[in-house]
This record gives sequence, structure tokens and C-alpha cells, in this order.
Amino acid sequence: MLQSTKAIKNRGALALGMLTFMLTGCVTARIEEARHTATGIGQDDSVVILTQRQNVDYQTEDGFVSCLGQELASGSNGLNMREEREFMDQLFPWFEPSHAPTHSEALRNLLERPGVAERIEETGVRYLVWIDGTTQIIDGGGNLSCTVGAGGAGCFGFQWWENDSSYEAAIWDLDTIEHVGTISADAVGTSYLPAVVIPIPIIARTKNAACNGLAKQIREFLVADPSD
Repeated sequence: MLQSTKAIKNRGALALGMLTFMLTGCVTARIEEARHTATGIGQDDSVVILTQRQNVDYQTEDGFVSCLGQELASGSNGLNMREEREFMDQLFPWFEPSHAPTHSEALRNLLERPGVAERIEETGVRYLVWIDGTTQIIDGGGNLSCTVGAGGAGCFGFQWWENDSSYEAAIWDLDTIEHVGTISADAVGTSYLPAVVIPIPIIARTKNAACNGLAKQIREFLVADPSD
């Protein structure tokens, strides 16, 4: 009886895994890295992620930034992460939306201004990760219609759309005021929505793939010194 119950549980887990696979679209991800100088991070050093906030029509999603921060902080070798808002408040007003630099060269100029380096040292932040990018729908098609009648409601048809999650991380060493490297992540995937009475979304989680890939590469970039 015990073996039978265990077999039923195993079959249930397998069925759940197959259902999850069927409801997840295929994603292709590419990670690229350009290192300018060696890196290394101490036990007491912290990392902060900043995003471009000026352009309301093109902003990196808060959800992506949260995902990236959580991934970098997780695990036995997690990094010490500082909240973006906390860092901005401590550096007020230099990183407020109306004053914050909009690209990496402007960031260099800001870091070289009198008083900024001293204020940053007080925060304990060693590396600043400047994130830019977003997720966009780049293609799609199909037709789906839903009706409600005396016999009930139902949807019929098929739709699809292709997402491109493209993000870039410019990494700065705030001790040396050096742009130490750039890491980019690009994930493309196609989602489907077939419907025969009930719509069944099959979602390609491109943003999640880009987050995981970028976080893994940033962690390796900061912790591992290739000259060792």
C-alpha cells in the first residue's frame, strides 16, 4: 500500500512537471560580456543597481530590477545589495530623476564632482550597476474571439506574440571611478494563446531568463578575478 501511494505521488509530480513545461514557451537567451579591468569584491563591500528614470516612455521595469537584486543577493555567495531608493536618498540630490546622469559618461562626470566620492564612501557601496533596457513585443498575430450565449461562454482561435527582453549592465568601481565592464543579456521567445472554449496561455518568460542570466554573469564578473 505504501509503494502504491508513493507511485501515485510520483506520477502526480511528473504530470505537474509536464503541465508546467507545456504551458511555458521556448526562450533563447544570449549573454555577452566586455571586461575593461580586473575586479574583486570584499566581504564588507556593497553593490547598488541604478536605472535610467528620465524617459517615461522607456524605462527599465521595477520588476526586472527587483528580480536582478534578489538573484544577486540569494544563495551562499550572495552579494551585499543596497536599495536604489536608499542610495539615492543618501546621495541627494545628485541621483534624483531631474539631476541623475542619463548615460555612463555623464555618470563619470558626476562621480568626479567635489564631495560626491566622499558621500559614496559613507554608503559602503563599492560597485554601481547601471541598468538600461526593457522587454518589448516585437511581433505577433492570429485571431481570438470570445462569445457569451444561452449555452455558456467560450473562446475560439489562436494568437501568438514574440517578446524581446534586452538589458545592459554597465558596471562601475566607485573606489577607482572606473567603468570596469559591460554585460548584456538578450532573451527572445514566442508565447501562444490557443483557445477551444478555454484559452490556455503558453508563455515564454523572456524577462525571467534575462534576469537570471544577467545576475549570474554579474556575480561571476564581480567575485571572480580572471587574473588569478
